Amino acid sequence: MTFTGFIGRVCTFPLRAIIGASIALGIHPNVLTLIGVLVNIGAAWALGYGRFMLAFAIMLVANIFDFIDGKVAYQLQLQSRFGAFWDSTLDRFSDLALLTGLIFLYSKLGRNDYVMVAALALIFSIMTSYARARAESLVPKCKVGFMERPERIVLFMIGAFTNRMAAVLWVILVLSILAVANRTYYTYLALNNLPAPRRDGPAGVFWRAFFWTDERATIPYDLWVIAILAFVWLTPPDWLGDPMAHDRGLIAWIGSRL
Repeated sequence: MTFTGFIGRVCTFPLRAIIGASIALGIHPNVLTLIGVLVNIGAAWALGYGRFMLAFAIMLVANIFDFIDGKVAYQLQLQSRFGAFWDSTLDRFSDLALLTGLIFLYSKLGRNDYVMVAALALIFSIMTSYARARAESLVPKCKVGFMERPERIVLFMIGAFTNRMAAVLWVILVLSILAVANRTYYTYLALNNLPAPRRDGPAGVFWRAFFWTDERATIPYDLWVIAILAFVWLTPPDWLGDPMAHDRGLIAWIGSRL
């Protein structure tokens, strides 16, 4: 049991009652998906006006719907190709809405640097999903790259709750660029019948970290999560020129106690 796996199980437990209620009421999973997107638009509004704690609360509600729609579809035997298309398409709207809210916020603050960071994060977040969809029209599967939608959403929530959105945006941007590169390279290897990079030896450690093929809730996944959280929480906001966080950061707080 990894710690991310444990957290996943703990979070899933209270959702069972909501899933059961949705099934009992016969709510169509496509309706649940739509509700989740509409609620996320409210989170985008809150982000746009710098109300991060409100945005966190709204995102928490929105992603309950985002999580349960597939479970409800399975239980009610309502899985369909259109349902998969509907879910994937509306997920992109949610991603676009949240990042557009941040672009609006930073433009109001006159922070063109973070307008660009958020815009690039938006572009590469969408390209991450597009690269997989396009690759899987050519090869059977292209599920490589660390920064997928669940990771982005959790990071948005962490950034809003702890007022560390600047650090979160940098993580999303850099790892989304890496995910697009991973999927491009993987597709090239698959189409040319070439082997994947070896995962043993010193070079293997590098490839395992930066050519991401591991599953969630594994030890390598936990290590990446720890590294990301350390960067988000330990990097002083001033180092990143964070437009919203004005405290000295966790490193300075720890230093003052020592």
